[in-house]
Amino acid sequence: MKCRELIHILEEQSPEYCACDWDNVGLLTGSLEKEVEKIYIALDATDAVIDAAVAAGADMLLTHHPLIFKGVKQITSDDFTGRRLIKLIRHDIACYAMHTNFDVRGMADLSAAMIGLEKCRVLDVTAVTDGKEEGIGRTGNLIDPMTLKQCALFVKAIFSLEQVKVFGTPDTILTRAAISPGSGKSEIKNAIAQGADVLITGDIDHHDGIDAVAQGLCIIDAGHYGLEHIFVSYMKEYLERRCENIEIMTQKLTFPFWVV
Repeated sequence: MKCRELIHILEEQSPEYCACDWDNVGLLTGSLEKEVEKIYIALDATDAVIDAAVAAGADMLLTHHPLIFKGVKQITSDDFTGRRLIKLIRHDIACYAMHTNFDVRGMADLSAAMIGLEKCRVLDVTAVTDGKEEGIGRTGNLIDPMTLKQCALFVKAIFSLEQVKVFGTPDTILTRAAISPGSGKSEIKNAIAQGADVLITGDIDHHDGIDAVAQGLCIIDAGHYGLEHIFVSYMKEYLERRCENIEIMTQKLTFPFWVV
């Protein structure tokens, strides 16, 4: 299958026009005419991931986070991004990113379904398509009321996490939750406005956490990678259904940090 045909399939899942204006999604390196027989899927295009894609003989590296995010004025081996780009180009590996377009069409509904939210609405509206609101994150009712501690343990189990960081009193009763995988401190106001009792997200710092609790919103910080790693398994299943003759390989669950 040619790269352009594969991109059409990826866009059926998460169209590039759904991405935020500041984002950089789509084909970042490679030729649209390249034949793709093997795809390697990961959250980030790290050195280890690119090495694994090369070793596997991949024709395309599919990631959630873009390898090229800001403007690039030069591509040299003196810069870590340049070294990564050079290696991809040298080994003729196309690199494609599905970032906020997947957040809008994919990540939001998937994460909400995983924790069983009911009567969902968009947490942060980014567009209205054919009269339907689209955007990042979801807010909805929990299937049953639970305490903050029970919810934290539930999130740990569902997303295969070793730990989560929690702001709020453990025995606080929750009935309504907001979830926004990735960096979610900008969604605190939206979660409060929509009556959520807890926001499940990542990258919450000290002040944002305690200020949220002061406004009646508990926080479960499951980490940026902790929630977004679901991109890998979801896209593997999606492509396996749509591309019978393409081999799909994935990065194993690999947290980018460790805790002493």
